[in-house]
Amino acid sequence: MLEVTALNTFYGGAHILRDVTLAVGPHEVLALLGRNGAGKSTTMRSVMGLVRPRSGRVTFAGADMTGAAPYKACRAGLGYVPEDRRVFRELTVAENLEVGRREARPDAPSWSVDQLFGLFPNLAERRGTAAGRLSGGEQQMLTIARTLMGNPRLILLDEPSEGISPLIVEQMAQVIGEMKSRGLAVMVSEQNLHFARLVADRAVIIEKGEVRFEGTFAALDAAPEIARETLAL
Repeated sequence: MLEVTALNTFYGGAHILRDVTLAVGPHEVLALLGRNGAGKSTTMRSVMGLVRPRSGRVTFAGADMTGAAPYKACRAGLGYVPEDRRVFRELTVAENLEVGRREARPDAPSWSVDQLFGLFPNLAERRGTAAGRLSGGEQQMLTIARTLMGNPRLILLDEPSEGISPLIVEQMAQVIGEMKSRGLAVMVSEQNLHFARLVADRAVIIEKGEVRFEGTFAALDAAPEIARETLAL
């Protein structure tokens, strides 16, 4: 569904991504692992068109999306949940969800407000509360739910377990499992190897802007030096 080929992205003169290549299949959850600053967020921003790669290619559902404007990526069926959440703080939970509403797609699971409140019961209890008054974990849930209101075919989750309570992390893992069961493809950026194991089918490890590993968690376990070199603090 998503193919990233030999992607090179710069911020000014700084070469951030170096020939990054990865793929996400239909109904698959891929974990993009790496330390803080390894290039995970830049990879997602490059896919979404928030930063234009200098070379390489991004293909989504067979269409060339390299450097396309973010709204075109969204229209094509890509959803993006940034690390910093970006809820509309003055709007209520229900109003935030309405902002994300898009028509159903024939080739993607569709989500209603009631379905999302079932998936995120914390939000159902606070549907009339201003988003700025939610906890960090609740804001993370709201951002994911708002993105799902756009009925994406593939969703990019940037550090969804960062800075939230263990209970919310457990709920987040269940939510990603539900996304997959409904036919949604997911790429999740993570530093937390344990969380990645809970939710993902495969892993890609990126270090200093380069892919250092791609494969199953069993293959990663068979090469413990890779995790030690690329993920250990």
